[in-house]
Amino acid sequence: MSRTPFRTAYDETLARWPGPVEALDVPTPYGVTRVNGCGPVGAPPVVLLPGGGATSTVWGACVAAGLGRSRRVYAVDLVGEPGLSVPASGRPLRRVGDLTAWFDALLDGLCGLDGLGDRPVTLAGHSYGAWIAAHAAAHVAARRPGRLDRLVLLDPTQVFAGLRPGYVLRALPMLVRPTPARIRSFLAWEAAGAAFDPAWARVQEEAAAFPTVRPVTGPRPDLAGLGELPVEVLFAGRARCHDSRKVAEAARRALPGARVDVMDGVPHHAMPLTAAGEIAGRLAPVA
Repeated sequence: MSRTPFRTAYDETLARWPGPVEALDVPTPYGVTRVNGCGPVGAPPVVLLPGGGATSTVWGACVAAGLGRSRRVYAVDLVGEPGLSVPASGRPLRRVGDLTAWFDALLDGLCGLDGLGDRPVTLAGHSYGAWIAAHAAAHVAARRPGRLDRLVLLDPTQVFAGLRPGYVLRALPMLVRPTPARIRSFLAWEAAGAAFDPAWARVQEEAAAFPTVRPVTGPRPDLAGLGELPVEVLFAGRARCHDSRKVAEAARRALPGARVDVMDGVPHHAMPLTAAGEIAGRLAPVA
């Protein structure tokens, strides 16, 4: 890949992660998935799925907050989204079944590339990545019991409730014709004054040059399919995409055994940056 402004911003943000970061290119039927691995090889594994357009670089603050000290972190660039994953020609991700098949292949590929073996994995996702993670977890729980040891959903969208119409209208110009200025304006509006890493914000702005690909959409995940898998759900209290407290109540009804919390003062899109310490603590709890 040539040194585009996006690649420069991406690499500069990744260079700020503590410790060495290993680029893992995992072949799947839907293309080569870039996974940024860090932390001790052989430590309990955590697979992180970012929100739409956020790229794997959004997890750097969580790694710096301690996640990379006690866990082997696999931060994923979603296929078809901005990042360094390369979609397969003629085989786009179109349906939820494609996403779950892609995730199966991703786990299998990591076993071969990085020695993951059969150790159970903690799966975490943010926003759109949480929707994917919930679908993938239900799929894995039904077909490969024991492969996952926990599911962590960070301000999930379209899992327990839909999006606020006003949020969708505000996002529409950025989604239809993204430009750096539109992305910058939308993130500033959504963050409502909360400070987050300007280097990551630059990655978002430069992602405007990526070809527009329609993201996979579909039904809400079958949460009953999670079975006995432990689940934690953490909502961003200042999210504009939904009413976090109402959605948290819906999550408690849908998953009575889950731990569900709302973090006051945290915006939606930059949640992995602004709540990095809390998230790292949830993903790598001290025994």
